[in-house]
Amino acid sequence: MQVMHKSDDFFEFHLGNMKNISIYYFESLTNTEKIEANLLDTLKDAEIQDIDVLKNIVPFTQSYVTSDIRQIEEKLLVGFIALCLNDNTQEILLIPSKFNTDRQISQPEIEFSVIGPKLAFIEDMQTNISLIRKRVSLPQLHVKKLNAGKITKTDVAIIYIDGIANQTNIDTIIQRITDIEYDQIIDSSFISQMISDNSQSPFPQFMDTERPDRVSSALVEGKIAIVCEGSPHVLIAPTTLVEFFAAYEDYFLSWHIATAFRLIRLFAVIFSVLVTPMYVAVLTYHYHIIPGDLLGTLISSRKDIPFPPIIEVLILELTIELLREAGARLPTKIGQTIGIVGGIVIGTAAVEAGLTSNVLLIVVALAALASFTTPIYRIGNTIRLIRFPFIFFAQLWGMIGVVIGIMFFVTHLLRLTSLGRPFLEPIYPFRWKDFKDTIIRLPFDVQGKRPILSGAKDKNRINTSRTLKKHDKRK
Repeated sequence: MQVMHKSDDFFEFHLGNMKNISIYYFESLTNTEKIEANLLDTLKDAEIQDIDVLKNIVPFTQSYVTSDIRQIEEKLLVGFIALCLNDNTQEILLIPSKFNTDRQISQPEIEFSVIGPKLAFIEDMQTNISLIRKRVSLPQLHVKKLNAGKITKTDVAIIYIDGIANQTNIDTIIQRITDIEYDQIIDSSFISQMISDNSQSPFPQFMDTERPDRVSSALVEGKIAIVCEGSPHVLIAPTTLVEFFAAYEDYFLSWHIATAFRLIRLFAVIFSVLVTPMYVAVLTYHYHIIPGDLLGTLISSRKDIPFPPIIEVLILELTIELLREAGARLPTKIGQTIGIVGGIVIGTAAVEAGLTSNVLLIVVALAALASFTTPIYRIGNTIRLIRFPFIFFAQLWGMIGVVIGIMFFVTHLLRLTSLGRPFLEPIYPFRWKDFKDTIIRLPFDVQGKRPILSGAKDKNRINTSRTLKKHDKRK
């Protein structure tokens, strides 16, 4: 502990008539009120010669004695108090007294839902584990704790249901986190980037969520959750592409409405990615396929535009991206004002100045609006990025370029995996049974099996034959 003495917030003082009890702690990490109210009153006049007796007197649970210097230093750095007798640093009593600076549990800000629970994870790992355990009250719910980051030593918890989760998936995640050699792990997104199957892909291979109900549902399906100290988001693996377009609110609605909403989201994503590239391709190479009634409107809107379609599109697309970034980085009230006023003023001014056509302004606005329908933020960023390669392909080769772009990304997705599981499942490999809760959501009573993707040991969710008999009796 000699190195710690150099820090001004490291405290050491002695108690007892003979000053035989020494106390060490970091003022910035420890609850000093707890020390004064409980510890000092107990030890004020203590004359204790044995460390075990001291442990029994101290009014704290989860205290323990150790002689491991490295463990003592690690515990002091996370808010523990160290006590020793007669300056005997060979045996140290460690007492938990962490100063809690975490915020209160609040509503989800990114995955907000009108219907359903209104709780979200916070930056404290123990609180997040508690939120999960409240929803999955099983003795089989296991928590495996690790450390990541050579300097930060960040606590990471791997959560799964024993008897349901696939052991190979569990071992793979543990091995990958153990192998991390980076010096700092600040957030779960660091882990996601470092243990993904393909870290070069723009597509996220781990789903991150701030909703405890989504994590609990994934655990029951046989998936694995990764909780990181200091992160309000929890990772779920393995996952598939179509799961990123399923809002958890879908399970609180009837299956007809939920299926319709999922199809709308998928259509919106495809529309957002392809509509501006197709605009460039059609006006550059394939204007003859435009209907005659619409052709006159397009010609009149573009007659004073001095730029080719590609430049016109890039001007508006980059403007939209600038407005998004400005709105996201500024305070909430100012960001909303920038998004609304900036969009109206800049869009109107661009059309009146003859830099873009009013038809393209509508198209780009609809594409931006469609990209906001994705319930998971990270996949929304991916959609924003991949639109630009399609635009350049369309400029080079027209509709053939758009098709080449589609083939390139489909090939990439076919090769992509999440914990070794196919990322495009159940589309490829085609698994009809898993379609019951992917692109569409069928009623719960026909979802008798857990998804094949998770590789769950126990594949049965409900007794299908018994459920059918109950339905027959109702009729």
